[in-house]
Amino acid sequence: MSRKFWGWGVEGAGPSPEQCEGIAKTLAARLGADLEPALAPPRIEELELPAPRVAPPDSLADLCSADPLERAGHHYGKAYRDVVRGFRREFPHPPDRVAFPRDESDVVALLDWCADARVAVVPYGGGSSVVGGVEARPEDVGDFAGVLSLDLGRLDRVLEVDRVSRAARIQAGVLGPALEDQLRPHGLTLRHFPQSFEFSSLGGWLATRAGGHYATLYTHIDDFVESLRVVTPTGICESRRLPGSGAGPSADRLFLGSEGSLGVITEAWMRLQDRPVHRASAAVRFPGDAGFAAGAGAVRALSQSGLFPTNCRLLDPTEAQNSGAGSGADAVLVLGFESADHPQPEKLARALELCRDHGGVAPERAPDGDGEERHREGAAGAWRRAFLQAPYVRDVLVSYSVIAETFETAIPWSRFEAFHAAVTAAARGAVERVCGTGFVACRFTHVYPDGPAPYYSVLAPARRGSELEQWDEIKAEVSEALLAAGGTITHHHAVGRDHRPFHRRQRPELFGRALAAAKGALDPAGLLNPGVIA
Repeated sequence: MSRKFWGWGVEGAGPSPEQCEGIAKTLAARLGADLEPALAPPRIEELELPAPRVAPPDSLADLCSADPLERAGHHYGKAYRDVVRGFRREFPHPPDRVAFPRDESDVVALLDWCADARVAVVPYGGGSSVVGGVEARPEDVGDFAGVLSLDLGRLDRVLEVDRVSRAARIQAGVLGPALEDQLRPHGLTLRHFPQSFEFSSLGGWLATRAGGHYATLYTHIDDFVESLRVVTPTGICESRRLPGSGAGPSADRLFLGSEGSLGVITEAWMRLQDRPVHRASAAVRFPGDAGFAAGAGAVRALSQSGLFPTNCRLLDPTEAQNSGAGSGADAVLVLGFESADHPQPEKLARALELCRDHGGVAPERAPDGDGEERHREGAAGAWRRAFLQAPYVRDVLVSYSVIAETFETAIPWSRFEAFHAAVTAAARGAVERVCGTGFVACRFTHVYPDGPAPYYSVLAPARRGSELEQWDEIKAEVSEALLAAGGTITHHHAVGRDHRPFHRRQRPELFGRALAAAKGALDPAGLLNPGVIA
C-alpha cells in the first residue's frame, strides 16, 4: 500500500466507512453540535501543481523526481493544518524536485549543486512533522531559484553493531520498524517509540530531539546518542564515539534539534538496550473532581521514587473517556514496568502502594503474568490502541471539519497546579469563544523528578472553510498562555515554522545570536531548511 500524500499513514488503513460514521455520530452527540458532511479525500489527479522551476544536472538526474505524487507528498508534514489543506486540494508551493540520495556522497553532490544553483534544501526523513518542519513556505524561500526536498529514505541500513558495547552505527533515513527489524536478530532495541514510529526516521528523531513512548528515565532520543555524522554545505562534521565526555561543549548537542538547518544528519552511533522480556502493568483510578490533581501527586511521587516506570501516563477524565480507558468520571493512570533482566511485579507493587497513598484505586497486588500480550488488556490496552490509531482518527475528524489538534509543554512540579489551571482556562476559553463548544483534555506523556510534560488535546466543531483561522486563533492564545505561565513552547514536537516566533521569545537572546553565527559558519548561503530554528 502507498503512503497518503495528503494525510497520515497508508491508503486504505484506519477506520472503515462505517466506523467513520460512528465516530462522527458519537462525537456530535457528546459535543451537542451538528458536524459538517464528510469530505472525500483528495486524489492526485485532482491537483494542479506548478511546474518545477529547476532541473538537476545530468549527473544527478537519476536521483531526482518531479513526479506529482512525490512533490505533493513532500509538500506538507502531518499536522492538523496540513491535513485540512490536503482536503482542500491546496498544494500551491510543492518542492520543485524530490531527491533520493543513495549514500552520503550523493548528499554531498546534491548540496554542491544546490549551492551553485541557489536552490533551497529541505531535509526530509519520514515527513511526520506536525509543526511545519518540512514545508518550504514562500516567505522563507525568498529569492532562491527553487526548492529541493532531500529524502533520506534510501539511507536505511544498520551498518555496524557493537554487541559488547550495545551500540550500532545506523544510517539516518531508516524508519522505525525497519530499524527494529535489523536490530532484532542481535537481541537489541533502540527502545525509542514515538507515536510516529511507523513513519518517522532516525535522522528525523535526532533533528527534532524527539520524545519516545517511555515516560521516565530514557525519554528523548538525546539519551541514546554516542556520535553523529553530519554533512553541511561547508564540510562533514563527525563527532568521536564515546560513552561520555567532558571535553567542552558537545558537537552532538549542536546538531540535535537543529531540524536540518545546520546540516544533514547521515548516520549516528546509537546506544542500544537488550530487548525486554519481563513486564508488569496496571491501571489506577483517581475518582472525583480532584482526581486529576490527586493523580498528579501520585505521579510526582513515582517520578521521584527511583522506580522509573516505563509507562506513567496520567489521563484526565475527558482524555480517559476519549481513549476508551475510562468512563469520564475518573482520572486514570496507565502504569507499566519492563526489563530485559529481572521480573517487575515488586516494582509495580511498590508503585501501586504510592498510588493508594495519594487516593488512587489500585489492585491490591500486582497482576500476574509476564508476557507482552498480557499487558495489552484492560485500560492500558485500550489506551495503547487509541494512541496508535489517533492519527488515522484525526484525519477522519478533519473530513467532518472538526478541529482535532494538540499542544504539549513541560513545567516544574512546584508550578504545575497554577500552570495547568491557567493553560486549561485559556484553552477552554478560546475554544468556546471561537467554536462555541468543544473539549480540552490533558494527559502526561513524560514525567521527570522535577516536573511533568502535560499534553493537551482539543476537539471542537469548526466552520467549513474557516478551520485554519479558527485553530490558529486558539493556538496563538494557548501559546501566549504557555509562555506567560513559564512553560516551554514544545516538549517533543519540535519548533518547525509554526513555533518559531514563540521559540525565539523563549530562548536567550545571546544564544540566538550564537546559533545564527553557527548557521553562518556551517551554511553561509542559508540553503538548509530556511525558516526553522536559526
